[in-house]
Amino acid sequence: QVQLVESGGGMVQAGGSLRLSCAASGRTLRHYAMAWFRQAPGKEREFVGAIKLNGEQTLYADSVKGRFLISRDSAKNTVFLHMNSLKPEDTAVYYCAAGVYSGHTVQLRRGYDYWGQGTQVTVSS
Repeated sequence: QVQLVESGGGMVQAGGSLRLSCAASGRTLRHYAMAWFRQAPGKEREFVGAIKLNGEQTLYADSVKGRFLISRDSAKNTVFLHMNSLKPEDTAVYYCAAGVYSGHTVQLRRGYDYWGQGTQVTVSS
């Protein structure tokens, strides 16, 4: 079992920045990917970005590419989502997820077995 705990959400004005954290515990995640998804009201949960823990390769959705960055602190088993130049359309509940890495499913919800509780990000115009 893997437990994921997110933190760092909040409210920010358009153009501002926030950093989300996801702390993982419970088992070794060496062959895992950790990802961020988000879900806005009335919309499907969508992929934001992911990091492959064995190698640190990252992947981002086109909507956030160049604005968001995923990094990690291996010693603390924590992954971060650095969000810059935030827009009102970035408003959503952001979820951290973990799953065994596969290039075929890294952008898909079904590629992840473990999910955090979600943290709200609100960007005002």
